[in-house]
Amino acid sequence: MTVDDPYQRLMGPMLARDDGPDPELMSQLSLRALAWAARRRRWPPWRGILASTAAMLQRQDPRLQQHCLGLTFPNPLGLAAGFDKNGVAAAIWHCFGFGFAELGTMTALPQRGNPRPRLFRLAAEQAALNRMGFNNYGSLRAASVLTEQQLPPPGERPALLGLNIGKSRATTMAAAAEDYAVSYSRLAPLADYVVVNVSSPNTSGLRDLQRVEALSQLIGRLQATPLPTPRPPLLVKVAPDLTDGQLIELAELALDLHQQGQLAGVIANNTSLDRHGLEARRLVTGRTLAEEAGGLSGAPIRTRSLAMLRQLRSRLQGRVPLVGVGGIDSPQAAWERLAAGASLLQLYTGWIYQGPQLVPAVLEGLLKQLDAHSLNAVADGVGTELPWLP
Repeated sequence: MTVDDPYQRLMGPMLARDDGPDPELMSQLSLRALAWAARRRRWPPWRGILASTAAMLQRQDPRLQQHCLGLTFPNPLGLAAGFDKNGVAAAIWHCFGFGFAELGTMTALPQRGNPRPRLFRLAAEQAALNRMGFNNYGSLRAASVLTEQQLPPPGERPALLGLNIGKSRATTMAAAAEDYAVSYSRLAPLADYVVVNVSSPNTSGLRDLQRVEALSQLIGRLQATPLPTPRPPLLVKVAPDLTDGQLIELAELALDLHQQGQLAGVIANNTSLDRHGLEARRLVTGRTLAEEAGGLSGAPIRTRSLAMLRQLRSRLQGRVPLVGVGGIDSPQAAWERLAAGASLLQLYTGWIYQGPQLVPAVLEGLLKQLDAHSLNAVADGVGTELPWLP
């Protein structure tokens, strides 16, 4: 980011310290402003402000278009789930340059999530620890929030919208599939694609749903849910902490479900319970990272996320689309994930630290790599393992 970047001038000093302003409060204030703008996006002066924002951050180039999941993405870079949990800014994410945005996680029942504090900054490592616990309005109210924004219908939006669903904390594991089905029936008609989150570390027992039998039953239950046609593509988001054996089993299931037309793709990956060598790192609580519960995100999980993506690409034989997320905070990191097999990419923690200018920086970096490797479109680089060329 350049020194005259207004985001860095304003936010940089606050984000440079673990004990800066409370990260959850900062997120809430940002979302309130974004929600206000989304609801009033057709009003002057908001229309002009959003148009100026789009002019600065969007990169319109047909080489960036990605045809994937049966959909056409304006570019392969999206906002990851977890920031806009209730979809309050769904109508304006394209103004920030994103080709798509994933909203949620949303649950059948409204819930407050885990006690605070539950979001921690690791500034020196460009990382975060969260144990939010799916705090959200619930899928019924979230559907209303989306409807009230008068969005264009799926397939006609300037940025595609994925809706990410999870299990309500109060629902037993035995009733998990029905709980997901409630949210799915409410939200799928509003979605360009739907993501089944079975990998958050912050809901007890949730990751057990990654087991082959449980996941197969869950996907089958969702696909049996009556919906208007066409049905949105269904993806599953997995954890970075799977063993090699578990990853092989999951990949085999994903390939089988994909061949049956039940699963469109896999998102790799969620936050990590592994501390990636930072076990002794102390947080503002005075406790070490090893002592604090929650999932780690950002730069420390980049290496694992990239390795996991490569394993999935190999096991899936390039036949199941992959979405890469986790530690993508530069054009080079984005290109490496694309070349390793990700058809689509998502940002979150890096975007918080570096600000809105990260999106055009990544898109411009991808275009430069296409030129350097004499490729015609981003799809031509997927899975090639072509190196980053300075």
